[in-house]
Amino acid sequence: MSDNQGLQEFQKTKDKLDSVGCGFCLAKWTQVTIHLSAGLTHSCHHPVQHKIPLSELKRNPSALHNTQFKKDKRKQMLEGKRPSECNYCWNIEDSSNSFSDRIFKSTEPWSFDQFDEIVKSDWRKDYNPRYVEVSFSNTCNFKCAYCGPQYSSKWVEEIEKFGHYETTNRFNSIEDLKNRNEMPYKHSEHNPYIDAFWEWWPDLFKDLHTFRITGGEPLLSKDTFKVLEYIQENSNQNPNISLAINSNLGAPDNIIDRFIEIAKDLCENNKVRELIIFTSVEAKGSQAEYTRHGLDYERFWSNVDKILTILPKVTINIMATFNALSVFTYSDLIDRVFESKKKFANNERYWISAIQLDTSYLRYPSHLSVKILETEHKELILDSAKKALYYGMTEFVQGSYGFSNTEIQKIKRLYDYAIFEDDFKLEQNRKDFIIFVDELDRRRETNFLETFPQLKKFYDTYKKI
Repeated sequence: MSDNQGLQEFQKTKDKLDSVGCGFCLAKWTQVTIHLSAGLTHSCHHPVQHKIPLSELKRNPSALHNTQFKKDKRKQMLEGKRPSECNYCWNIEDSSNSFSDRIFKSTEPWSFDQFDEIVKSDWRKDYNPRYVEVSFSNTCNFKCAYCGPQYSSKWVEEIEKFGHYETTNRFNSIEDLKNRNEMPYKHSEHNPYIDAFWEWWPDLFKDLHTFRITGGEPLLSKDTFKVLEYIQENSNQNPNISLAINSNLGAPDNIIDRFIEIAKDLCENNKVRELIIFTSVEAKGSQAEYTRHGLDYERFWSNVDKILTILPKVTINIMATFNALSVFTYSDLIDRVFESKKKFANNERYWISAIQLDTSYLRYPSHLSVKILETEHKELILDSAKKALYYGMTEFVQGSYGFSNTEIQKIKRLYDYAIFEDDFKLEQNRKDFIIFVDELDRRRETNFLETFPQLKKFYDTYKKI
């Protein structure tokens, strides 16, 4: 499909969705992310997750997706309203001419063919999602700057030792998590949400289009390998499933190798329709390691190379959470991604490219948002977009290793978001940024100014406030 055809397809989807309502999005039915470790769910992944009532779950394990809260949002969409929890997309649609994820997700094959059924359905009806993302545990070996105790056991350890950050929002307060009933279960505790998942799983598995395991670090969870082994043994029940695994690619070598061995069996023996690996990085070298604490940048790329060499069908998707610490080396990251696109291009991949760059802007914590930066810093986003556009030229696309229009548009729209004037509390978040990096350095024995010399003037200016 050409880029023009892709844009036409997105416009076609938008027109069809808008015929139902300006806030209608198929992902509210077809996609779900379930954090089993804390009993939280959301559809899609942009809205804030909400608690799954155990009372609803006792009646029906599919309440892991079909909560009453979510059904109320579906009702709003069918009535032409915009649920406020979906403002990630409303921000994009109102501030630029770019397509939002409402369009991208509804165009996906696990969504678009469900349009008629969903429009005709009663909003009260339980709906089996086609795209399911599950986190079994918050066990993780990283503690990324924008993450927290919900998703990282390393963050739990840090907050239990030092307490929350003294930012305006009490960043990563375990006390606040407990008050909101969002604290993850300990590994030694019985978890009724995981029980419900395994009760639902055999029925869910047969109808799935895509199943994705996230975390924490999924490769450190026994339930991840339980799922993989189930698929190995029962692939005849759904040989067309698309399987996706999130990983920071920083697990011990023996665990990475065990995963690759199972993945090789699934791919070579056609036990899945496709296997995609999702990972994350949003800067280069020491700046990437500062943001994603625990990351060994060169080992990360070594594991990328290992996977793409041993698994010639697999594609790696880099989910880049673009934040205030990404702007200075994102262009270098684009170079590195392009090198891998070119090196591992073949005609066997499940997707056209060996590696893809999926760029989203960070909203929370707001003190790490790209919005806090000065205009001169934000202009660097356009440089990155121009580089991706260059690497997306026809000569590269024909070789199956260029950047797609979607990849380029997702970078370009970052700039629109960064300069869009809304109710963002700029001065407060700049102050919180200084508080955050100072405390981060104290706790982790890092050095912000040595790592980000480009922000010294910015730091000095707002340190005085």
